[in-house]
Amino acid sequence: MRILGQSRAIATITKSLRTGHVHHAWIFHGPFGVGKFTTAREFAALLLDPAVRDEHVDRFEPPAGSRVHELLDAGSHPDFHVIRKERAETSEIASLRDKKQTNIPIDLLRELMLGGEIDGRSFDGAIARTPYLGHGKVFVIDEAELMDGVGQNAILKTLEEPPPNTFIILVTTREDRLLPTIRSRCQRVGFVPLDPGSMRQWVETSPLKDLGDSEREWILRAAEGSPGWASMVAAYGVHGWARELAKPLAELSRGKLTAGLSERMAELVGECAEAMVKGNAKASKEAANRVALRMLFGVLGQNVRDGMTAAATAGDGALVERFARLADVLSDADEAIRRHLNLKHVLANLVAQWVDSSIASPAGRSGAVGAGA
Repeated sequence: MRILGQSRAIATITKSLRTGHVHHAWIFHGPFGVGKFTTAREFAALLLDPAVRDEHVDRFEPPAGSRVHELLDAGSHPDFHVIRKERAETSEIASLRDKKQTNIPIDLLRELMLGGEIDGRSFDGAIARTPYLGHGKVFVIDEAELMDGVGQNAILKTLEEPPPNTFIILVTTREDRLLPTIRSRCQRVGFVPLDPGSMRQWVETSPLKDLGDSEREWILRAAEGSPGWASMVAAYGVHGWARELAKPLAELSRGKLTAGLSERMAELVGECAEAMVKGNAKASKEAANRVALRMLFGVLGQNVRDGMTAAATAGDGALVERFARLADVLSDADEAIRRHLNLKHVLANLVAQWVDSSIASPAGRSGAVGAGA
């Protein structure tokens, strides 16, 4: 599987593989949806497959058709362990199955990796087991920032002294939420948004290739180099939000408020979150709301970026500054959501501040924000 747009990250990993001295603990950090987990899986295949040769390492491409390749593709390799919050849904522990999937609790780490006592049951810990196929073990903790302080402290000793031929990869979009002691024990690999050329290559084999030109181009701009984000935006029809909100946002930029705008934004978020949890009663509505809200802020942010680009192209410095102030308004709203303030109140305040920021151009110039939809 070819990894697009991450040549520096791949170079760091392949250099380690070539030396034969692979660090036992890694952090793959960077934006959402840019290939961190996919790279971790390919890295695992190169570590676990005895059929790997120098040419496979150089290409960062595990041998196709091997037994390891087949097991990984089937999701049944006994020495490749993926830990993510959704694994709680199929836990052997009832108290874990009954919880909403908002974090990676310490008991899930104990069950799937570390071992220990959980609700009166003893788990031996996969980390200490002898590899079933005799060629090492790899543990990938996806969204590692969702481990709380107890969980992060619990894996510290394992990160310091893992069993032989055992590798741990923490995948995260928020490296800053990992303890400094964890970061210091891991080899860090940074991932970046894909460049436009790489995104175009990705589109050729993605569902976006079947979209209309206008919708596809808007999604690519909104995704800002993240194939994962582009796929999600396309799946939930977020381009339709941009079309619907284009006129009300243009009115806001002229100092005119459309009645019910903040309420409609909240409805879009709620409807999207409902769609995310439909068919999965254990999914967290709170987590789905956060993702849907990110999509809404993505629409608003793209609207601002489009307007700022047009203002800069026209050489209108004053209008660029007004868009910059509006970007700060969006940032403040995002921070308010992070502090768990009421969604409807935050959106109402956002709309009011959008008007107050007065980004409309002086008379005689057209300064409406373009939605780019």
